[in-house]
Amino acid sequence: MSAAFVRTVTVPGKYGDQHGLILRVTPSGSKQWIWRGTIRGKRRDLGLGGYPYTSLAEARQRAFEYRKLARQGGDPTALRRDTTAPSFAEACEQVISMHEPSWKDGGRSSDSWRSTLSRLAYPRLGDMPIADITSEDILAVVGPVWQTRRETARKLKGRISAVMAWAIAEGHRPDDPTAAVMRALPRNNHQVQHHRALPHADVAAALATVRASGAWAGSKLAFAFLVLTAGRSGEVRGARWNQVDEGAALWTVPAEHTKNARPHRVPLSEAALEVLGAAKSLPASTDLVFPSPTGRQISNATMGKLLRQNGIDAVPHGFRSSFRDWCGETGVAREVAEACLAHTVANATEAAYARSDLLARRRDTMDAWGKYLTT
Repeated sequence: MSAAFVRTVTVPGKYGDQHGLILRVTPSGSKQWIWRGTIRGKRRDLGLGGYPYTSLAEARQRAFEYRKLARQGGDPTALRRDTTAPSFAEACEQVISMHEPSWKDGGRSSDSWRSTLSRLAYPRLGDMPIADITSEDILAVVGPVWQTRRETARKLKGRISAVMAWAIAEGHRPDDPTAAVMRALPRNNHQVQHHRALPHADVAAALATVRASGAWAGSKLAFAFLVLTAGRSGEVRGARWNQVDEGAALWTVPAEHTKNARPHRVPLSEAALEVLGAAKSLPASTDLVFPSPTGRQISNATMGKLLRQNGIDAVPHGFRSSFRDWCGETGVAREVAEACLAHTVANATEAAYARSDLLARRRDTMDAWGKYLTT
């Protein structure tokens, strides 16, 4: 391998040199140096930095030192702990700081990232050099969470992977050690566990219990609106006044906030409109309909805590199941019930109904649901 080759090569791939040195060219055109060797009986790939910041001569010298140390029974990763490569925690802060300007949610995303990573990843990974973290390390972090909280585990893995992608781009490591982790985790060998839900006959009592509690008014009103509209928690918590047309008794969830990436028109019952009227008195300088005491978006954890503290054995999403059961028992047509829930339909007939929105029929359904819960 020559300096001219390193400078001009553009075809993606891995190109070998001496002492275990490899030049990795990515499809985007970036180039990273990798040392591949055996450390105490185990093959390892260690990043040596990106080109042109690390020259061919420098990469060869490091590869020579790594191979020599490994053959003497030493650990070349120790040589890198004195370099400028960041720790995992430092890399996380770099990634969060890079994305924060694009997160238009008042800091909720950055707080969520820091909370997830500091609680679940930092105890093992926080002080480790970003280049030294292996798939085994990631599995040791994600695996225990996977056993009980699979969505949290997926979110944790995704955030770690984003940090690793940054490290690769910065030349701190050659690969993403999270790539194989999800395949190593056990698959479901039982039926899907559904969201905890109440029988629909118990929902009115749950509304009354929450209403009488000493919780923050915004949280109580958000819960009531969630139940009365059969809405998703994130859509309700993120609802803004410019989405509401009280004259038309309509709440329109924009496409960027819906699960199926389509706008969803929600007809508002009299009971739901009363909730909105009460929300106008919340003391907050924000366009959020249901702000937290600090004026930021209420978290999903807060909604779940509200139910637990009031002895309600359900999760916020479970009230959509309660509504769906009520629809089934009261003769609401399947296509109308599914449209109320903004579910993606599976067959051509229902898809035709979905294109028509079924707003008038859905309004009758939501009015009946509101009266069922409040009279």
